[in-house]
Amino acid sequence: MSPMAKTQIQSLRGMNDIFPPESGHLQQLHDRIHAVLARYGYRPLQLPLLEQTGLFKRAVGEETDVVSKEMYTFNDRNDESITLRPEATAGVVRAMIQHGKLQQPQRVYAEGPMFRYERPQKGRSRQFSQVSVEAFGMADAALDAELIPICADLFRRLGVLDLLTLELNTIGLADERHAFQQALVAYLQNHEDALDDDSRRRLTTNPLRILDSKTPAMQEIIEQAPKLIDYLEAPSREHFEQLRGYLADLGIPATLNPRLVRGMDYYNRTVFEWVTDRLGAQATVCGGGRYDSLIEMLGGKPAPACGFAIGVERLLDLVEQADGLSDAQSLDVYLISSGEGTMSAALRAAEALRARGIEVLMH
Repeated sequence: MSPMAKTQIQSLRGMNDIFPPESGHLQQLHDRIHAVLARYGYRPLQLPLLEQTGLFKRAVGEETDVVSKEMYTFNDRNDESITLRPEATAGVVRAMIQHGKLQQPQRVYAEGPMFRYERPQKGRSRQFSQVSVEAFGMADAALDAELIPICADLFRRLGVLDLLTLELNTIGLADERHAFQQALVAYLQNHEDALDDDSRRRLTTNPLRILDSKTPAMQEIIEQAPKLIDYLEAPSREHFEQLRGYLADLGIPATLNPRLVRGMDYYNRTVFEWVTDRLGAQATVCGGGRYDSLIEMLGGKPAPACGFAIGVERLLDLVEQADGLSDAQSLDVYLISSGEGTMSAALRAAEALRARGIEVLMH
């Protein structure tokens, strides 16, 4: 036997095999997500796993951690740079533009594996699953107020709504953020000696992400920083207040978090996250918001858009803690063949039962 034959091949780090019963729980979870989304008029969209690298550089932003550190990117046989998708929204928008689907409002969702080269830990793998829910063609805050209740409805049906908190913020439009960013950078430069290494790097690349730092020593500096909401003009303020009013009417409590930003460059105005204290460091189960400028950024005609993504494994972990899924097998009949010459009869009997919709396991 050759040395190669003795070598046991392992799965790649951060890419996990999933066995029953957890694989069954995942299927149940996806089925429940599909059922809720269907009630709100959202339909499935199938996307490729691979996209041109330029899609994510333009949409997500070259200075984001996702693009600069975490993407699985390589050249194919034609020497074209391609990337395993790190998120779905950019691909959804690319598909909508490419196939001319934005002539009328659209409500879709895309799901499946995403890939990011991060340090694996509980709740964070290099291959992970997301459900990305996207709506196009509606600029009013009523759409934002439709998406958030979808999440609340799903979490309620899964028995975990009480384990989650909705955090809400507005990051305004690009011009408003630019004015705020100048003030923020000036403030942080006066405290540069107290910044951690990541924050010093982001000071010149993506200053808004500094507000999301979890480093304890940074918290006092962040609390004293300028507030983005103070730089918003009337339309952005009105949009946000309308959304808050709709959520209050729906009885959905939301915590205003002025430090909440999203990791992707394409967001504007509304941003939100559903967070929990039950999953350790990986507290965010769902995040989303508006991205009205993304379609134009990717070459389409300007159109409003809004969406969110659910981390399926994190949600599953939370649901399992709440005993929200069943381990019960759906098997109806266990058929045993005993004695010489009985197997053919047993096989026929099993097939006859299955033809009538009865689940049969043979031994």
